[in-house]
This record gives sequence, C-alpha cells and structure tokens, in this order.
Amino acid sequence: MRWLFLVLLPGLGLLLACRKDDTESRQLEADILQIEAWLDARGLQAIRTGSGLHYIVHEPGEGTSFPGPGSRVAVHYKGTYPDGSVFDASAAGQPAVCYLDQVIAGWREGIRYFRKGGRGLLLLPSRLAYGPHPPHPSIPPNAVMIFEIELVDFDF
Repeated sequence: MRWLFLVLLPGLGLLLACRKDDTESRQLEADILQIEAWLDARGLQAIRTGSGLHYIVHEPGEGTSFPGPGSRVAVHYKGTYPDGSVFDASAAGQPAVCYLDQVIAGWREGIRYFRKGGRGLLLLPSRLAYGPHPPHPSIPPNAVMIFEIELVDFDF
C-alpha cells in the first residue's frame, strides 16, 4: 500500500500543475480576447508581445535610450478597466516615481518600449497586472488593466 502512495503522489502533483497551467492559459486567452475587442471597438491597432501585453506608442519620445529593468522612472498615468472606469491615476501635475523592478509585470515590460517624453497605451492581461489575487479588495480578480502613460523621465 505504501508503494502505491509513493507511485501516485508524483502523478497527482503533475496533474495539479497541469490544471493550474490550463487555467492560466485559458485566462490569458480570455484576457487577450477582451483586449482585442476593446482595441477593435476603438479602431486601434497595438503591438502584442509574447507575454500577452499589447502596447501602442502614440509619441515615441526623444533620444535613443530606453529605460532598463531597474530604472527609476517618472510617469504620468491613468489606469482604467476596459469598461472605462478609472481605478488609479498619478496626481495632477505630479508624475509617479518608481523603480521598474518594483512595479507590476506589465509596467516592467511595457514602459521599456518608450523613450523620455514618450506617450501611449499599455493593455495588460490580468497575469501582468494582479492576476487572481489582487492586493486590495477594490481590484477584481483577473482584471484586465489599461494604462495611458507618459514617460516623463528615467534614471534621473
């Protein structure tokens, strides 16, 4: 009987890991459909990365350099859900200042596509935002998030 437990236990772990991967992949597919429907409804085209991030550069910004993974950035932003409701924004006239290695994955990846002064949109599938376990009850689980951003400065 004990040998049966030792044989079945690794298989059970593998089965549970596959279910988690399947759930995450189905959620990503649903998020991408939601993002693409939002873009289509507005007649917009975005670049989609391998992670599922979609981004649009309205103004590329100046210079030739982009922020790196640990860059300190100053960003004006407004965060909305696809229904248009605003959940967060930088203070009027005051950019938010943070290090890219200390923010959500969608910002770590997406802000690096902009140069100083660049403006555009970041459309994040939920896994690049807060996923199924957001840090605050006001954020729904698996929420797609859309950020209008302006990269004011970096590494200052």
